[in-house]
Amino acid sequence: MHPGIVTTTVAPEHSRTDWRELIAILLLSVTAILTAWTGFQASKWSGAMSISFSQASTNRIEAARLESTANRKLSVQVALFTQWLEAYQSGDTELTEFLQARFPEPLATVFPAWLDTRPLKDPDAPATPFDMKEYVIPESVDARAADATADRKFRQALRNNQRGDNYTVLTIGFASVLFFAALSERMRRRSAQWALLCIGGVGFVVLAVILMTFPKMI
Repeated sequence: MHPGIVTTTVAPEHSRTDWRELIAILLLSVTAILTAWTGFQASKWSGAMSISFSQASTNRIEAARLESTANRKLSVQVALFTQWLEAYQSGDTELTEFLQARFPEPLATVFPAWLDTRPLKDPDAPATPFDMKEYVIPESVDARAADATADRKFRQALRNNQRGDNYTVLTIGFASVLFFAALSERMRRRSAQWALLCIGGVGFVVLAVILMTFPKMI
């Protein structure tokens, strides 16, 4: 060291934590994850919607098939009963017994109960066996059940579709948060940086609260 020369040592300045930058990074990271999650949920609910629509269509077809079978059975049994009635009115006992012995179900079971109501003498009696509450074709009952299931599946498909749309809207919302957070990094003025970051942060909180209320599908 040369005499007469005074040297000074400058202590390194401790770098301060840039809280704005840290918040922006955290906001970008978490929002990116939630954006991917909402997109995944939208896809899952869309798939559930397609399955429900398919199930509704299958049940509609099954209901139509069962209803067709029920109508065919009813037509056959009405024709047999009409023939029996004509034979009864003409006094052909042999033919009436022949037809009655060949009545299919449920006409075979209901017919004796109908005769017990004395329909030819009692005006309040059912006009035909088909008017009795005991006369039930199983396929007709199954058709109504399948039709009700189809209605339920269709309503479920509409709900799933709405849920998928809701998640799609959230995905767009979180993408907007990413936009504001990324844009804040490009601003030169500190006040502009904080303003854009606050807008993104408020949007993130609002969307996150809404997300918590939505049903999830894993």
